[in-house]
Amino acid sequence: MKTETQRAKEPGMRNVVNLGFVSLFTDISSEMILGVLPLFVTIDLGATKALLGLMEGAADSLNYVFRTFAGVISDRIASRKPLVVIGYALSTVAKPFFSVTSNFTQALVVRLTDRAGKGIRTSPRDALFSDSVKDKVSGRAFGLHRSLDQLGAILGPILAFFLIPVIGIRNLFLISLVPGAIAVTILVFFVIDKAGLKKTTSILANAGQVLNRKFASFLLVIGLFSIGAYNFSFVLVKANALGVDQATIPLVYAVLNVATVVAGLPSGLLADRIGKDKVLIGAFGLFAVSTLAGLLTTSGVLLAFGISFLYGLYLGTSDTVQRAVIPSLTPGELKGTAYAIYYLLLAACSLAANFVFGYLWDQAPSTAYTYSLATSLVAVLGMTLLITSWKRNP
Repeated sequence: MKTETQRAKEPGMRNVVNLGFVSLFTDISSEMILGVLPLFVTIDLGATKALLGLMEGAADSLNYVFRTFAGVISDRIASRKPLVVIGYALSTVAKPFFSVTSNFTQALVVRLTDRAGKGIRTSPRDALFSDSVKDKVSGRAFGLHRSLDQLGAILGPILAFFLIPVIGIRNLFLISLVPGAIAVTILVFFVIDKAGLKKTTSILANAGQVLNRKFASFLLVIGLFSIGAYNFSFVLVKANALGVDQATIPLVYAVLNVATVVAGLPSGLLADRIGKDKVLIGAFGLFAVSTLAGLLTTSGVLLAFGISFLYGLYLGTSDTVQRAVIPSLTPGELKGTAYAIYYLLLAACSLAANFVFGYLWDQAPSTAYTYSLATSLVAVLGMTLLITSWKRNP
């Protein structure tokens, strides 16, 4: 029987370990700047909250769109690594350019380039993980990657907190090149490409078959929720409004990421016990509570950390469960198309949600929070009715 050390020495597991460290260093590079970026854009560059929402919504949307099609392209060229390298390299090179931006438009271009890189690499990278190990150990492989990824998400903001007083925010953007370059170096020289099978099926060709009653109704509820789901940037903006100074904001972001990690495994176990759809209602509820807290609070540093933690719990629960519901609603051979439709829906909703939330914030922050609270409560009701309907008409 092979020991863990022996498994780690196998070519497939070596790929997994090396890809895990690629994710670790990339996340350190990304997360050390994401904690300061929202306030850099709104305070240093003078952008409105609507423009911040536009930037983050467009970035998320571009990520989802590229993620949808990159996996299909990697299947067709029967090679994963080229797209993975392009994606990681693009993000690594892009982020340091924040250091020389002087207006919102320049920051938008850098942010979109960074997220395009993430979108390009994500699906081929996950496929490379799957190609590298046998099915019976794929859980261990993805678990290792997730652990290293989460470690980077926590270390990045903490590193930023200690570096900002010494080197400043703009130099922090430059320093992000170092862990990013380490990640790309590991990827280029130590990760072996594992060719996948060529596929000729056009993406979305079977959309009509996928959009059965259950899946279509599920997408409707997800759309209702997502149209009001603002991203983490506004949690950090709120923290600043509650009294957290700009240099300390990375710690708020670190707390958010810790909560995301904490929620991941328990929510997955709970989903297996009581059902993914019910846990998803809980995720929507956590978002609603976090949003209500944002609506009702006007000052308090500790409250800022508390809201961040609540939002992180929502994020960790939602990320774990939401995608996991889809396989049970669609034919096995059409899961790829189902996820493509799902990601395209999220792309459209993310752009609209973040811009609308930011625009409403510029009018009055309470209006923005009321809007998102309303959509999340409608989604909770919709998901509850949907579960009841599925039980009556399985």
